[in-house]
Amino acid sequence: MNSRPMPCSQQELGSLFLFEKLAPDQLALLCREGRVEEFAPGPVYGEGDPATCFYVLLEGTLVLSRRIGDYDVEINRSSSRGVYAGAFQAYLGDRLRQVYNSSLRVIEPTRFFVLPAETFATVMREWFPMAVHLLEGLFFGTKSAQEAVGRREQLLALGSLSAGLTHELNNPAAAAVRATSALRERVAGMRHKLGIIAARPYRRDTLETLVDIQERTAERVAKATTLSPLEASDREDALADWLDDHGIGDGWQLAPAFVQAGLDTDWLDQVAAAVDSDTLEGAVRWLNYTVETELLMNEIEESTTRVSVLVTAAKQYSQLDRAPHQVTDVHELLDSTLLMVSAKIGPHITVVKDYDRGLPKIPAYPSDLNQVWTNLIDNAVSAMSGTDADGTLTVRTAREGDHLLVEIRDTGPGVPAEIRDRVFDPFFTTKPVGEGTGLGLDISWRIVVNKHQGDLRFDSVPGDTRFQVRLPLAPTDPADPRSPQEAS
Repeated sequence: MNSRPMPCSQQELGSLFLFEKLAPDQLALLCREGRVEEFAPGPVYGEGDPATCFYVLLEGTLVLSRRIGDYDVEINRSSSRGVYAGAFQAYLGDRLRQVYNSSLRVIEPTRFFVLPAETFATVMREWFPMAVHLLEGLFFGTKSAQEAVGRREQLLALGSLSAGLTHELNNPAAAAVRATSALRERVAGMRHKLGIIAARPYRRDTLETLVDIQERTAERVAKATTLSPLEASDREDALADWLDDHGIGDGWQLAPAFVQAGLDTDWLDQVAAAVDSDTLEGAVRWLNYTVETELLMNEIEESTTRVSVLVTAAKQYSQLDRAPHQVTDVHELLDSTLLMVSAKIGPHITVVKDYDRGLPKIPAYPSDLNQVWTNLIDNAVSAMSGTDADGTLTVRTAREGDHLLVEIRDTGPGVPAEIRDRVFDPFFTTKPVGEGTGLGLDISWRIVVNKHQGDLRFDSVPGDTRFQVRLPLAPTDPADPRSPQEAS
């Protein structure tokens, strides 16, 4: 910082809109306690440094910027006399961590009136006590409202996810219950058929052949491949004809299970060769129970596996059993989030995953990133739900230099041009009253930018809206010293 002191003029201070209503003795105190400095082009103070001074522009041009990831983003540039920066929240005292929430530099020789933060806080409390009370109420009231609505946003998200998870768990659980009930009936039928076979005068070698066929049948069920609808229909017709030709009634009812198990007429020929024509139907129906039993056990296994997958996804999403900050695979987070919100996505929206699986794991706060994905996907789904046509939700990952890109794309109507500058503002929402709090994107921005030193932006035209999250691949400091208000 290159500056030189200059004389302080009460008349010059009194010409500024900030001080024009002050009395001569007040202006004299400001000149006595403060100072005028001229700064050469360059930095004046840095973001995150202790906020020690309040700066008022007298002459020149100032530039305010914020650090976002690896870039300094300009947020304001002004040559207007009287604009201020620095410790303008010093009157809040130690109730707020007093650091500069942006960086200040000048691009030409520039004069500032500089007032120490302690003096600024004192004159504010002594000269404008009512204004200080109002400002304190506004600041902390807004902060409390944001925290309360933020908690409400999290509860709404939790409720939505719980409903979706309950819906997803109910399907495989109900399927397992139905399959277990049917399995009990099939096992009872198998016992009955086994009793009938045992009562018949079968030769020992015939029974051994039937048992061998039963074992090989169970093996074929486990290895059965899925047929196309046309292939399955043709094979069912062939099996039904075979059964009718051999005097086995209602063959059309047995054929679908045999086809699903991967059996064909060659398999039935083996059964027919093992028994005589009088006992063929009983043997086929007995083996049909074997097929149905195996298929039902497969269904139970698939259903319970689905439940296990959902529970694993819920743990991955919530990160309840993991450290807050860790090296994580973004694709696992995206997959768990998509699974958790799948009930809300619905059948009219096609989900496309365009992942770069070669991307490395990154240091991050996984549970916070899951909240970001949830907010972005929820907004995309809501945008497409208002259209008559089916939509497409595309989740893409890629590498951009030293950052990892996650892009959430939807085919909705797009973000209107007149509100694009406000979408990240707290409490701003385009959803009907009661359906949105207006904090989803604000929270997402704070998580990505403030907590991960990343970047969140969007591009939108009708039919193609893309929210892009860029996260640094290199480790960042997991301790975030800035509160949401201080970082804004």
